Order: sequence, then C-alpha cells, then structure tokens
Amino acid sequence: MAKTIAVSDEIYELLTRAKMKDESFSDVIRRLLKRKDLTEVPKVFDEKEWETVAEAFEKQRELDVARRKEML
Repeated sequence: MAKTIAVSDEIYELLTRAKMKDESFSDVIRRLLKRKDLTEVPKVFDEKEWETVAEAFEKQRELDVARRKEML
C-alpha cells in the first residue's frame, strides 16, 4: 500500500539528485536506507544534508509509532 509523506523542498531536491534513471522515489529511499554506514553516500549528500534527511526519517518513524499506538 502506498503512503504519502511530506518532505521539505530541500529534501525533495536532495532525493531528486539521488534518483537514478528509471528509479522511483521509494526506490531511492529504500536504497539509501539500506546503507549500513550513512557515510557511504557522500556523492549524493554531504554530511550535513544527510543528517537532515536522517532526522526527517527518524521523526517520521516516531510519528508512525505514535499513530499506531493511537489506533490500537
């Protein structure tokens, strides 16, 4: 099932730069999150940019957990 998420314009631009030909945004996010060492993505993001992305995903995870708890 697809979900819609909101990201800042800055994050959207970073994801657009990371996107390979014929790759969806979900594919980009999956590929980047599978990295064991976040420093493996310097060609796409510099360290500060990656921290911003990682923080956004962590915040979304926390919101998802809270939403699931409310639903139960």
